[in-house]
Amino acid sequence: MNDNPLLGLHGIGQSVWFDNIHRGMLPDELQNMCQRDGLSGITSNPAIFQKAIGSGNDYDEAIAELIAQGESDPERIYEHLATSDIRDAADVLHSVYKHSGGADGFVSIEVSPRLADDVSGTLEEAKRLLELIDRPNVMIKVPATEAGVAAIEELTASGVSVNATLLFSTARYRQVAQAYIKGLQRRIDSGSPIDGIASVASLFISRIDAKVDPQLEQHGADYNELQGQAAIANARCAYSIFRELFHSTEFAALRQHSANPQRLLWASTGVKGDKYPATYYIENLAGPETVTTIPPATYEAYRCSGDPAPRLLEGIDAAPQIIGSIRTAGVELDAILAELEQQGVDAFVEAYDALLQDLSNKLKTFQ
Repeated sequence: MNDNPLLGLHGIGQSVWFDNIHRGMLPDELQNMCQRDGLSGITSNPAIFQKAIGSGNDYDEAIAELIAQGESDPERIYEHLATSDIRDAADVLHSVYKHSGGADGFVSIEVSPRLADDVSGTLEEAKRLLELIDRPNVMIKVPATEAGVAAIEELTASGVSVNATLLFSTARYRQVAQAYIKGLQRRIDSGSPIDGIASVASLFISRIDAKVDPQLEQHGADYNELQGQAAIANARCAYSIFRELFHSTEFAALRQHSANPQRLLWASTGVKGDKYPATYYIENLAGPETVTTIPPATYEAYRCSGDPAPRLLEGIDAAPQIIGSIRTAGVELDAILAELEQQGVDAFVEAYDALLQDLSNKLKTFQ
């Protein structure tokens, strides 16, 4: 076992990103994680910023300064705070970005979750955020709703690096990957370069088992052995699609123009409850040409006790049969995955609204 299991994941060909950001970790803690663990990216979302800004006083001084400058809109204040953190994190990760040739070292910031079904609004906000942050190693997170898929193609065609988030089904993942490829081809056809574009498709993991396992329990002991397998099998099926699309002759032609493949990113990798070991999903989804973004508690658990090996590949041929067995057991998997997508969007909207309310409350204390 590698002295630092996180470095072992890097050796397998998997990039490790941190699923958290807060002002207190910038820049020193983040710099240390990059040097010690080979950390090569950061992901954020409205829930992460709601926790960071809404609790404690790390942001109070910055909020007071913005108020003194005449700012009173909670949404604008949030935007100032978030883009400042993203910019600072991007500066720390710029050396990773440069060393990887622009394939890694990204910080992700999400468009407003209120825009999940608004293509034009997503495009406008994405470009505005990029102008505000003004760093090359920033990815714009776009929820992979039906409207989001269209936005992903348009943003890619305009040269924006996108993190397609809230992915659950392999059918939606295929749409996202194809949207990325179409966007690259459109950009080539227009005579524009594509070598500076990178993308990830964030497939959510643990939330699937949290929904499927209780249904398997209801269908009797005969299906107990399938518990804890749905999310991993689903991820392996997605990885097969990744290899089909990005190891194809079609994409080989795009590689001649320096195209980067859109890597799968494993999100929601922290286990729900204590049914499985803390590192369960990290261990089982370690594999080449992928990214894993890890929340703080799981990150520390894996750093201390992880055992990196390319297990993603070990059960890839059996994955479709496992999914088939889960369906045979009576689990309405397609309905669950569609429900999870909508719940994910709703949860981010709720976190975003709660964040704005927290900021409104803070504003009152400064008046």
